[in-house]
Amino acid sequence: MSTARRIAKNTTVLFIAQMITYVIGFFITVYTVRYLSVDNFGILSTALALTGILMVLMDLGLGTLTVREVARNKSLTRKYVGNTIIMKLILSFSTFLLTVLIVNVIAYPEITKLVVYILTISFIFNALSSIFYSIFQSFEKMEFQSVATILNSVVMLIGTILAIYFQLDVIAFATVYLIANGVNLIYNLIVYTWKFYLPKVEVDFGFWKPTIREALPLSMTSIFSMMVFRVDTVILSIIKGAEAVGFYNAAYRLMEALIFFPAVYTTSIFPVFSSLYITSRKPLKNAYEKSFKYLTILSLPIAVGTTLLADQIILLIFKSAYIPSILTLQIVIWVLPFTFVNYILGSLLTSMNRQYTVLKITIICLTMNVGLNLILIPTYSYLGAAFVTVITDALSVALSFYIVSRLISRVAVHKIIFKPVVACIAMAIFLFLIKTNLFVEIVLAILIYFGVLMALKTFTPEDYDLFRQILNIQNKNKE
Repeated sequence: MSTARRIAKNTTVLFIAQMITYVIGFFITVYTVRYLSVDNFGILSTALALTGILMVLMDLGLGTLTVREVARNKSLTRKYVGNTIIMKLILSFSTFLLTVLIVNVIAYPEITKLVVYILTISFIFNALSSIFYSIFQSFEKMEFQSVATILNSVVMLIGTILAIYFQLDVIAFATVYLIANGVNLIYNLIVYTWKFYLPKVEVDFGFWKPTIREALPLSMTSIFSMMVFRVDTVILSIIKGAEAVGFYNAAYRLMEALIFFPAVYTTSIFPVFSSLYITSRKPLKNAYEKSFKYLTILSLPIAVGTTLLADQIILLIFKSAYIPSILTLQIVIWVLPFTFVNYILGSLLTSMNRQYTVLKITIICLTMNVGLNLILIPTYSYLGAAFVTVITDALSVALSFYIVSRLISRVAVHKIIFKPVVACIAMAIFLFLIKTNLFVEIVLAILIYFGVLMALKTFTPEDYDLFRQILNIQNKNKE
């Protein structure tokens, strides 16, 4: 199977799974936000943000390292699985103790503490599941991970509906995460045992030392990256309270849900990047440039369209109680164009063993993020947090792009974005002039955007050849 078709197969499988998960997650978010008060939704969001930061300590970069090394040498599978099980259990227990300490130092209300504790245990299950995800990804068997993702979402949806039906409180919603991640762990264990090997716990300290040393910069990058995404919510909860967190996260959740595509794409392409870096640099350069182009083309219209339709989107999904979230969404949605590209840049640098470079960039961005949040949140609340998020991602892309341009290839950004920008302008004019049903507007806007791209001949013969490979259509001129 060609590289293009391998990437396409894995991306398609994960994309379908993530689309299903996105739809289910959309309803989970809507039901949760509509049922819980703004304050209680803020409590749940605060707990998810704090545990989201701390859960990275349960991995310490072992997941990414496992993917990279096992993708290069499949015989290391048992060694990595056997040792990382024990390593992650130790890390998880330590993280739970740290979580208890932090929530008591911050002096959160008792209900917030309990929600945090429940979510922390649920993420311990998730940390163990990620061991098997790494192996599935290394062997490019994304279908197993896809089923797990869908299963998790279905259990979450059922749990959410039951919690609402029985009129339970925010603690029940946290418990839903615990149950869903527990079921997911059981599924992954069964699949790994069935398709690969019976997991055998192993303690090899000679393996632990170099592995932790190699994974450490990856873990630090993950910790700081997660902090960049979540620390604003934590700071907002401390300075402005649960209600401000609720308004902010209503918009942030919508934006975050749209990140699924670059996340899926980079999950599929990371092992390919890792292999090409060792074997062939020219295809690596081509894969990077094409990825940059396609993700840019995809992200720009989402940002423009959401900005123009934010009021309709918020009022349809969350009703009038979340009117303050409209402007927040219009700001924070501009994270997407930077995040889409940043996923590719970060994945490429990591595949090239440049994890220390990624770490330095992340530390710079985190420092700026925290500093600006502390300056802007006291005055501008959730709007300040949204603005800082966009600025942080823009800085991260600028720094990563500079490094990759020196190491691999300098992408002509102005040439890539010119035609998509023209298509976005045409789409924006339509959205300004035509006011109808929201879903009709979205469908027509998509058709106009891609219609203009086609008219401007945005896609080259090489692009169409790649599409044929993805669709398994033989080019008769190339046998």
